[in-house]
Amino acid sequence: MPGPVSVEELRARVSMEEAPALQLLFHRLNNQLGIILAHAELLEAKAGDEMNRARAAQIVASTLEAMTTAAEIRRGASPSIEPQ
Repeated sequence: MPGPVSVEELRARVSMEEAPALQLLFHRLNNQLGIILAHAELLEAKAGDEMNRARAAQIVASTLEAMTTAAEIRRGASPSIEPQ
């Protein structure tokens, strides 16, 4: 099983001009991550105990990191395309 791929490796492999379907993929990924983020933030705000708030905060942090990584890949693949 292959290991994780770095952002730099993905940039070398992918050209947004060559694969317009990737634009749709990034859009869909951002939408789904946005939904996860919204729900995690609600859980964090409404959690009844510290342990559940901490778990929700981890989800929030991880989701934000995933969104940032997706934006970095998208910018690196084609500087003319900005995340929405």
